[in-house]
Amino acid sequence: MTEQAFRSLYVRLRHHGRTAEERRRGALAHLTPERVAAAAAEVRLGRTVSLAAPIETCPGPDDPQPAAYVLTAPREQETGTPGLHFALDRFAMNVHGDAHTHLDALCHVVFDGELYGGAPEKALKAGGARGITLDLVRGGIVGRGVLLDVPRVRGLPWLEPGDCVSAGDLTAAEEAQGVRTGPGDLLFVRVGHRRRRRESGPWDVAQARAGLHPEAVRLLAERHVAVLGSDGNNDTAPSPVAGVAFPVHVLAMHALGVHLLDYLDLEELAQLCAELGRWRFLCTVAPLRLPAATGSPVNPIAVV
Repeated sequence: MTEQAFRSLYVRLRHHGRTAEERRRGALAHLTPERVAAAAAEVRLGRTVSLAAPIETCPGPDDPQPAAYVLTAPREQETGTPGLHFALDRFAMNVHGDAHTHLDALCHVVFDGELYGGAPEKALKAGGARGITLDLVRGGIVGRGVLLDVPRVRGLPWLEPGDCVSAGDLTAAEEAQGVRTGPGDLLFVRVGHRRRRRESGPWDVAQARAGLHPEAVRLLAERHVAVLGSDGNNDTAPSPVAGVAFPVHVLAMHALGVHLLDYLDLEELAQLCAELGRWRFLCTVAPLRLPAATGSPVNPIAVV
């Protein structure tokens, strides 16, 4: 895709029938209380599945800045002594790393000097971006989840780095799995990133990874999807758009206001959905209460 074609698509999606509520809350406006209540009816077994990968503390080719974790107490002199002691710990992390599961707030993407909704980039430091920071999802995100397993439909264990998921791939997965993505859904697209990483070892995903093609974002707009998640970071590398490194982030978040979930672990869920022949479920996403943050580590839970 040329940069000119990308920008033309960006303009069309940015003005895709946006209501006042969409301008305020992004695509979460499609996740109404009625749709949240209806999502609870998707539960059949009452079984919960984590969609998060364990947070790693050792560096690797896809994680040069791993999380720092330390046990701060009990201190050595307290160990083995009578009385009450507490175990204490501390951790720090780069929220938007390439190895652990996280939610991107709408203020995460800056494009042409602007944030989602047209706020200037300087609003991040001036406190003027609070309406689109992590505080927007302080109540969590709960709704109907839909998993589309693209490698399974293609007859593959995973997509190779650099491969793109097209809109046709998504609709083919819907047809094969007997499900249709609808308004307010949390759409999860499996590319097999986690399985490939476990079986072949980690690699430099900044240079090569499977993800969505920018044209596939049209489907998110047409179906009024609220949240997009993947076991990669949703974008393909190398980018299919000359001059734009993360086109799906720009189109989904900056143009449509769709929150993104990056680097999920969808393997257990995919296996369970295949066994049940059912690709819909209740899903909850609970970010940390960091009001001004651009994102948060999360442990999304699917309830099938």
